[in-house]
Amino acid sequence: MSRHAAAVPDGVRHVVADLAEPDGLEPALAGAKALFLLLSGDLHAAGANPADIIGRAEAAGVRRVVLLSSQGVATRPFGSTRIAMRALEDQLRESGLEWAILRPGGFASNALWWAESIRTQGVVFAPFGDVGVPVVDPADIAEVAAACLLDERHTGGVYELTGPEVITPRRQAEAIAAALGSPVRFHDLTREEALAAMTHSMPAELAGDTLDILGSPNPAELRVSPDVQQVLGRAPRPFADWATRNIAAFH
Repeated sequence: MSRHAAAVPDGVRHVVADLAEPDGLEPALAGAKALFLLLSGDLHAAGANPADIIGRAEAAGVRRVVLLSSQGVATRPFGSTRIAMRALEDQLRESGLEWAILRPGGFASNALWWAESIRTQGVVFAPFGDVGVPVVDPADIAEVAAACLLDERHTGGVYELTGPEVITPRRQAEAIAAALGSPVRFHDLTREEALAAMTHSMPAELAGDTLDILGSPNPAELRVSPDVQQVLGRAPRPFADWATRNIAAFH
């Protein structure tokens, strides 16, 4: 399901719908046994009520929901966006549905924010160049989500998802340069510059909470979690692997 038409593999049904408009979800939920719930930016904003989606799913006969939550629910429980996400987690737990909760840290794919500046200028513009966190490959999140959707052994599981190592933005830029085979310079942004750029694509509160983590990760946010290994039986993919697979975006 997506808000716009999309090409999908043979045998896959695609439905156009918008999570921010629960009244239009009926075609997507019809006949579904399980739901992977990934909230768009608008559903993190003040006044949004994503719990409606869980209610619609239950009414449509969905039996299991896998929720993409956030590591910050546990590591920074008092931020406004984290409080709202924890409330959604609690509503899912109390729904009577089977459930699993995924709490990823930073995504490796956030490096796509740099794609245009790398293509046009050979430069990464980012804050906190020498402060690292163990970013997770979205492909690992997807595989864990699939396991939780398909295997009832994961019912009631809460999984914190990270990559295999702490990596700084500067080192990420070096990994992209290595995959490109050409130099990439790094330019440190101030927090204020980064916040102004991020609010073009997400609510200001969510952007601020994200920058708090990126600039001053606490010990829990620096921890490499064993949960990807536990669910998938293999180590999580490193950032360099993500960069190699997605290098076409930076050419």
